[in-house]
Formats: sequence, C-alpha cells, structure tokens
Amino acid sequence: MKQQGLVLVLALLVLLSLTILGVGAVSSSFSQSKMAVSMQQQGLAFDAAEAAIAGVFFESEDEILLSDDDVIDPLSQARQGNVFDPDNNALSCYDNESWTNRQVTENGLTTGQQHTAVGVYQSSPRTTSWSKTAFVTEQACRGSSNVIGGSNITCHVFIIRGCGHVDGKNTVVANTLAASVFAPASQ
Repeated sequence: MKQQGLVLVLALLVLLSLTILGVGAVSSSFSQSKMAVSMQQQGLAFDAAEAAIAGVFFESEDEILLSDDDVIDPLSQARQGNVFDPDNNALSCYDNESWTNRQVTENGLTTGQQHTAVGVYQSSPRTTSWSKTAFVTEQACRGSSNVIGGSNITCHVFIIRGCGHVDGKNTVVANTLAASVFAPASQ
C-alpha cells in the first residue's frame, strides 16, 4: 500500500510539473505574439513617417505647384515662417502652430496640390502620416567652387520631421531629416 501511495504522489508531482511547463509555454507564446504585433505596428508608423518626409520633397519638386502663384510648397512656406533654432526649439509632431504642416493620406500625393487634407495614411490598421518643416538658416554653400557658381547663391537649410502614428498605440514614431537647398541669396 505504501508503494501505491508513493507512486500516486510522484504521478501528481509529474503532472503538476507538466502543467507548469505548459502554462509557461503558452504564456511565453502570448508574450512573443504581442511583441511581434508591436514591432509590426512600429514598422507601419515608421513607414508613415518616411512617407511624410517624402511628401515634403515631392511637393517641393512639383513643377506645377512651383509655377502656381496661388499655392506654395512646404519649403518656401517654411522659409517665410519662424526661424527654427535647434538649440532652443523643439520640432514636435504635435506643435501645429509654429511649423509648416503637411499630411499624406490614402489618396497619395498629387501633382499641383498642397497636401493639407486630414485623413488616414492607411486604413488597416488605421495609421496617420504627417510632417513638420522648419527653416533653420541661410548660409554659404559648402562644396566645389565650380558647382556653387558665385556669391549670389546660398544654401537654405531646413529641418523636416516625418511623423507616423498607429491608432491604439501611445507613441508616435518620428524621423528627422536636415535638407539644404540652393537658392538665390536674400541679401
């Protein structure tokens, strides 16, 4: 009788051990699944931020937009706004007052248009994409003197921040780019 009781206790211990291992495996699987979904959503938000930066360049190189006196591209608009000082200013994705704003929506980018319409970048999962552009400074261009061509050409430096957000997430993914554009000297 003593041996049967001992076998029963050992069997229960083995069963308890297997149950604990099974619960641990399922818990680990759920955690890994959550991490994979989170990484996928971060990737989608980053793609939206990159699209927002590309939208600024698309609009700034759009010949139709550049030749229309009634609309203005984001770099020209930023040049007319507040000067951005990287040491004292923050180019926040949520500051709608100080910087030039653009949106990229499901409709994509269209030549001859300012992309200021509010909308989603992609529907599933619902993702938004927008950019902020600020003028930093006008400075002498650096580089080969035979490319620059003279003192009446300067480089206008801009900061462009692309922002992306997936609904339901607490974070916004942002990517920042500095751009320099040849332009006539303002003085």
